[in-house]
Amino acid sequence: MKIALIQQKAGGDVALNISRGLEAVRKAASDGAKIICFAELAFTEFFPQRLSPKPFHLAETVPGKTTQSFSDLAKELGVVIILNLYEVCGEATYDSSPVIDADGKLLGTTRMIHITNYEHFCETNYYTPGDTGAPVYDTKF
Repeated sequence: MKIALIQQKAGGDVALNISRGLEAVRKAASDGAKIICFAELAFTEFFPQRLSPKPFHLAETVPGKTTQSFSDLAKELGVVIILNLYEVCGEATYDSSPVIDADGKLLGTTRMIHITNYEHFCETNYYTPGDTGAPVYDTKF
């Protein structure tokens, strides 16, 4: 089985970043990957390097528009996709990795537990420690 890790440049245009991600999934699947994973904050600029107000405009719900777009593609291509995005849930924000099975079903979301905070990494200003533990997901592959 082939596994792909997608690391892509993400600028300020979130829609463009998502479009690039969808295209990267198509490429990885055409190359034979069955499980396709995205690196941290694949669809936004990597903002935790600077201390500033939380960029709530970049946070999204799970499920939401981005997870739906990738769920549709996972179902179309028959691949497992693991995203990473800036999630908002109530008043809390998380560094989250939604897991989408090959049938397009959102299996769950793993949230970062240990939040980094040292020079040039101000993650405690943006993220709430995860509350989902370290689940194991039963996927098609």
